[in-house]
Amino acid sequence: MRALFVGDVVGPRAVEWLAERLPALREQHDAQLIVVDAENCAPDAESMTLAGVECLLAAGADVITGGNHAFDGEEVDAVLAHERVVRPLNVGADVPGRGTLTTRAGDEEVRVVVLADSLALEVAPPRAHMTLAPYDAFAALAQGPTTIVEMHALSAMAKESLAWALDGEVAAVLGTHTHVPTLDLHILPRGTALVTEVGMTGPGDGPLGMDPQPVIERVRGLPPNELSPIRPAGGEIVLGAVALEVQDGLTRSLTRVL
Repeated sequence: MRALFVGDVVGPRAVEWLAERLPALREQHDAQLIVVDAENCAPDAESMTLAGVECLLAAGADVITGGNHAFDGEEVDAVLAHERVVRPLNVGADVPGRGTLTTRAGDEEVRVVVLADSLALEVAPPRAHMTLAPYDAFAALAQGPTTIVEMHALSAMAKESLAWALDGEVAAVLGTHTHVPTLDLHILPRGTALVTEVGMTGPGDGPLGMDPQPVIERVRGLPPNELSPIRPAGGEIVLGAVALEVQDGLTRSLTRVL
């Protein structure tokens, strides 16, 4: 089974850019599964919209994921209710949405699981703060098919430690949230792929894909009534993605897609 995982999509323009390219990316990498983190796809770059989700699914994505921003935005309830959207598993049982999704990829079933660390979920709405450590939440799941884990975390240690703890149990632990792709790609000794940060798919000319001015205002401590709204930057879109070849539930090859 071959899978393509695309990191945090920033803004509607990045959604359109990626949607145009997904069919070719699927063909180029012979991907039976495409997973896209779209938690920043709204115009505010800090939430998801149904239009963004549906656009990516129509273009060929199989599963849409989100981390802390999966719980933000005016359309949050509708987005989380979507049958192909996955949010972090390790939040309270009363939080809407699902933390795992099992789908078909070629002739086999694949499970996608999203986990998050406490630092990422600190900036989610209070109802979605972390209630279980990522490993504990995963360990509570029933044994499943081939599994790809997205670890949405601020901490590189949290991402890498989880991957080592799950080595041999899952096909991959793929890090998201910090938007800046890490250079090294790893296949751990027992066959689990580790990418500390897949990287964003969004404008490359601002901090984490955001328009610099609103970010600068916040760094400089301007009063709240003088702050410009956060919004995506306007420059050229860059792709953050990795491709995996998975056999018998473990990764045999791992490449970065540019």
